[in-house]
Amino acid sequence: MKTKRLPLAVALAACSFELGKPDADNTIWLQVTPVGHFTPSDGREIKVPSWHIDQAVATKVIERFHARKNKRVVDYEHQTLLKEENGQPAPAAGWYQELEWREGQGLFAKVQLTARAAQYIADGEYQYFSPVFLYHPTTGDVLDVQMGALTNAPAIDGMQELSLRAAASFGLFEEPSEETPVNKLLLAICAALGLAETTTEEQAIAALSAHNTNLRKALGLDEEANGEAVLAACTGLKAKAATSVDPSKFVPVSVVEGLQGDIAALTARLGERDQKDLDSEIAAALEDGRLHKSMEDWARDLGKSDRAALTAYLEKAAPIAALARSQTGGEPPVPDEKTGLTSEELAVCSQMGLTADQFKAAKEA
Repeated sequence: MKTKRLPLAVALAACSFELGKPDADNTIWLQVTPVGHFTPSDGREIKVPSWHIDQAVATKVIERFHARKNKRVVDYEHQTLLKEENGQPAPAAGWYQELEWREGQGLFAKVQLTARAAQYIADGEYQYFSPVFLYHPTTGDVLDVQMGALTNAPAIDGMQELSLRAAASFGLFEEPSEETPVNKLLLAICAALGLAETTTEEQAIAALSAHNTNLRKALGLDEEANGEAVLAACTGLKAKAATSVDPSKFVPVSVVEGLQGDIAALTARLGERDQKDLDSEIAAALEDGRLHKSMEDWARDLGKSDRAALTAYLEKAAPIAALARSQTGGEPPVPDEKTGLTSEELAVCSQMGLTADQFKAAKEA
């Protein structure tokens, strides 16, 4: 958090409070400020509308007071500030010991009086206490208690010049620093809208207004729609999105079922066509002698399992005229005595490079 050095603004003889009676140990509680906003008791003008102190402000004042190592003096008639001008001594009337905030009353100081000052007060020779404090030049908040004086003339002649002299004197001390107030709401708005932290309140308000206008337009709402209407519209869009199906990723069940039916019908037609083609191919091979009648079942089984293999076989097989017509004039063929095969079967063995036994085995299988 950034801090800045504050220019000194001194309230001298800002207000006066009647003195009470010191305790037996010469300590006395003196009122330093009233509570809330207050102005000079003599009606003079100041740089701010009013001075101000409350519990929060007083807490910081007390913290600064305890952070100081040097004691704060209470003198007579602010002589500490006048000694260079009049050459007179500036004896102490007492020293601040502690500060205390009393809710509803103001800031009080416990002062250890000198014996002479205690006697002066007891004898009624001094009636008032006049504090000197620093204040914020813009807000008027009390910042620090510097000193005080026993006095009988709270409204001091030449007050402005004396205040300037006090400011010069206090300039020898470390000036109190103030934490620059941080507008947490402004920072939150800037973060939500992606604005820089240096964005001013006016800029942030303008950006937020533009954002809300664009949001209402995008949701189809009128310009007067409140936050509840915007939230309801967003909730509706979210619910709709959750129940909607992306047509680029999903296909309706009816479409899938239709495609499955088309594929089944097409597959059936292709099967029928392939069967017709197979029948035609086998019939042609039987007709021209590339296949023997006994090989028909084998050819059909091969064609169903591996059509390409059957086609390759038939392309290489040479037509056998003997297989294309009857060799026995319509009479049943006479088997060869040696092999037990007919002349047509022997021709097939020759064509396929099979022995009689291999052919028989294949035939019986």
